[in-house]
Amino acid sequence: MGAPLVDLKDDADEATFRSALRDWLVANAATDDRRAWSRALYDAGYAGLTWPTEHGGAGLPARYQAILAEECARAGASDHHNVIGLNMVGPSLIRFGTPAQQATHLRRILTGEDLFCQGFSEPDAGSDLAAVRTRAVPVPGGYMITGEKVWSSYAHLADFCLLLARTGPEASRHAGLTCFLLNLRTAGVTVRPLRMITGDADFGQIVLDDVRVGDDAVLGEPGGGWRVAMTTLAHERGTFGITLTARLVRAFDRLLTTVRDVGAEHDPLVRRTVAELYVDVLALRHTGYRALSTMERSGMPGPESSVLKLHWSHTHQRLVAFAARLAAASGEPTWTAYWQHEQLRSRGNTLEGGTSEVLRGVIAEHVAGLPRSR
Repeated sequence: MGAPLVDLKDDADEATFRSALRDWLVANAATDDRRAWSRALYDAGYAGLTWPTEHGGAGLPARYQAILAEECARAGASDHHNVIGLNMVGPSLIRFGTPAQQATHLRRILTGEDLFCQGFSEPDAGSDLAAVRTRAVPVPGGYMITGEKVWSSYAHLADFCLLLARTGPEASRHAGLTCFLLNLRTAGVTVRPLRMITGDADFGQIVLDDVRVGDDAVLGEPGGGWRVAMTTLAHERGTFGITLTARLVRAFDRLLTTVRDVGAEHDPLVRRTVAELYVDVLALRHTGYRALSTMERSGMPGPESSVLKLHWSHTHQRLVAFAARLAAASGEPTWTAYWQHEQLRSRGNTLEGGTSEVLRGVIAEHVAGLPRSR
């Protein structure tokens, strides 16, 4: 039986939601204050659209989250700044958290009062989560954690971290991992921003030196961290994937503006490249909605979300590199500076959210059904 058809058109309720959201975005200009903008979205009912109503969400289908991402991108506004807390930590808390953990964190994630980062990647482990070396040793009433995390998005701005640490022997691999809800103000935690080639610092390093946490910081079962981590990453590549696609559509629109501004709209080679990019962007949008359809049926993003992230990374890199060359050749200063910055930033696309090499392995094993290669 073939895959279900994906309808990109809004039904009546979705069209009403989109129209109201557009009006709200026009009336409420986005601010660079992350917490203030997140609170404004929460107050307007646009935070936690897919979360269950009993946990403070709207209980809407996943495509409403896609509409929010598309319309925020179209308006040049950010959606909720607590993207990791809202799209990754929140769903894991809803599935694995205790009532006390849910009461402590869920509403504050929605309002933006508590910003979360994710502590998975490590200097010697990269995207291989089973190779995590950060260790949490049981002590009376809790654990003592020592180790280091890198490339944690917005760590220097966050209040809490969803941390993956080893509580069993290294030979146990997946079975010896535990997830923790770590308050980054805890004694022994040092967070340093990592400066990128653009000069920005979207990522951070987290150093853990004998950090003491209580048993109540464990998310899920002790030793069950792999299951929590996989749930978190599935939501990252599923729900965040549609946001990436919406931003790619916005980047393509800016490319079209650049082509016209530099007078290249009649150049046959430019037109050919733009057409090829348009096909890729449209295919990614369809893939994003197909992933949403899977999530609406099953409640979890499917493995095809890895396809979306992989191809988004490379398509975005090609788009911004082409735009940068085009703008530089024209000598137009504003677009040249903009696209040069975007091209430098795009180099991280094939690393963040899972390297392209790891994602190809996921696709080979879980989508194509090939045997493990390692």
